[in-house]
Amino acid sequence: MALSARLLALRRSPVLLKLPPYLSALCILVGLGWLLILPLNEYSRQTYISENAILPGQVHTYFGGSEHNVFRAYRQEVYGLSERSDHERIAGLGNVMREQGLKVANQSYSWNVAGEEISGTNVYGLLKGPRADATEAMVLIAAWRNFEGDINYSGVALALTMARYFKRWSIWSKDILILISEDSTYGPEAWVSAYHTTSITPTANRNISSLPIKAGALQGAVALDYPAGPWGQRFDKLDIAYDGINGALPNLDLFNTAVQVASSQMGIGCSLHNLKDHSDSYKDRLKTISKGLITQSVGHATGPHSAFMPYHVDAITLKTIGDGWHDEMTLGRTTESLFRSINNLLEHLHQSFFFYVLMNTNRFVSIGNYLPAAMIIAGSFSISALALWVQSGKPTPSEGAKPMSPGEKRKQPEMAVVKDGKNVALVPKEELEVIERKMFIPAAVVLGVHLAGFIPLYALNHATRSNIPYTFITLTAATLILPQYLARHILSNLPPQHIFIIQSLSLLLLGATLSTLSTLNFSLAFLLGLLCSPLSFVRPLPSLRFSLEQTTRYVSTDDAAGIAANLAVVAPVSALFVAVSPPVVLWVVKGMFFGSGGVEGMLVEMARGWVAQGVWTGAVVWGVWWPAWVVAASVLWSGCWRRPADEV
Repeated sequence: MALSARLLALRRSPVLLKLPPYLSALCILVGLGWLLILPLNEYSRQTYISENAILPGQVHTYFGGSEHNVFRAYRQEVYGLSERSDHERIAGLGNVMREQGLKVANQSYSWNVAGEEISGTNVYGLLKGPRADATEAMVLIAAWRNFEGDINYSGVALALTMARYFKRWSIWSKDILILISEDSTYGPEAWVSAYHTTSITPTANRNISSLPIKAGALQGAVALDYPAGPWGQRFDKLDIAYDGINGALPNLDLFNTAVQVASSQMGIGCSLHNLKDHSDSYKDRLKTISKGLITQSVGHATGPHSAFMPYHVDAITLKTIGDGWHDEMTLGRTTESLFRSINNLLEHLHQSFFFYVLMNTNRFVSIGNYLPAAMIIAGSFSISALALWVQSGKPTPSEGAKPMSPGEKRKQPEMAVVKDGKNVALVPKEELEVIERKMFIPAAVVLGVHLAGFIPLYALNHATRSNIPYTFITLTAATLILPQYLARHILSNLPPQHIFIIQSLSLLLLGATLSTLSTLNFSLAFLLGLLCSPLSFVRPLPSLRFSLEQTTRYVSTDDAAGIAANLAVVAPVSALFVAVSPPVVLWVVKGMFFGSGGVEGMLVEMARGWVAQGVWTGAVVWGVWWPAWVVAASVLWSGCWRRPADEV
């Protein structure tokens, strides 16, 4: 009983109620600072191979010699097929694989997104491993068009050459699938989804045909991105793309194997995120981490490998960059050694990390070191929510309270005795009062705003391409008007207790969501936490209602000064808060990454990600960030519509 009284007394302490805003700010600064120290050697470590059976680079590669002539012949044939119709191209690729002795099949697919049809046909062949029992398989991918939209001449030719080369060896204990997808995003997505499904029911937005030929469980996938034309081009480095859908990552052993084979065995330099010149300095490490955060927070595919991640298939893309002295034979030997390493596996990759942050090709940060950065920022919202919850239980002054006259004596409050062991204290009795919290209206407001978040999500994902910009402009205007409407007609008429509860529930839900999301997609949770950080410090603005009423009659000098003071606070705070609203931030992102007039392209890509790839980012923006901002904005502007005597 004494402990309860002490906790209650602490809860009523004015000093403690002033600490949460500072604690929330401290958590945000600590979370950001935590990320900034990750590039230091003390918080990261060298990469290493955890799976002993993979034996990277331990075999002698034989790809070369006459295979070079075969590759050049295939590259000329691929170039010839690029000049023909799609039907002739697909038939020609299938004939090449049949001549090699592979079982060949085609798969057609189509999506309807933003009023446009995304369609194509994948061609793939199955090489039965001489020592395989049809329970495991590996995938070699070469998209007809790479992620930048260029024809992958040398990549497709090298995949066909490798298929012919692999067919001559009897060492394979796993089947090998050669996939020539239509593009680097939707073709692999259609193929891998059909591979893991017995039958796919067509819908209004999707029509994917089933696969007539399948093998065993996929143990790994490697994609080749080498768009050198029919006359060839040497390259300088291999850029290894590893980011999957929704920030999913392959097992670190697969990435480390590719780096070790390429750099140690073949002498090819490796890079990340197209950062060719990496000095391993703090600046370059931080730049690599930042690019990884942005890519993984967006959640979209970064190559043909990305589609395999949701199905727990470890995959990477080897992309040639720069102008150097390495040629297709070096890339072929790298691919051979990498597939022979995967072939050595006795079970699915599981020893190494699935959650990590790379700062270069041979140094990483494990989940135990980087996760607190997002968790601490998410905790700042929970601290503010708990403080508002405590404040909602404090008695508020009666609405009709009048100011004391100069000669009036202050009435002494009634005191109560609080005992804690041998300690005795006198506490004002009103501080120990517990008032009942009425939850229905606050819960209904928070729930209603969060349900309203499905409206922009649905509208943007179902609008046609030509209507998407106008839809987004309408949603931007509605986003700025809705909080004003809620503040004027609902929140300004509620007692202060309800305002505290509404904001507390919203922040508590935001903190819990970000904490959960950080374990699934750290990058998205971290960046969203930073964007939402102003929401923890929102309090109702000074009332402007008194000021507006004064304009209808004589305004004294003091009244004019009060009007100017209130407007001086309301105007800049409102402008800053609008600047961090989801639509405005998306406008800024559009300008930074998509250039002028890029809002249409950005929103179409978001719609394609949601419909075709199952990307969460749009749902998180409109279902988590947008409702939290609307609730906070409603609380912020609710003070403007209150009478001065009713201010919270």
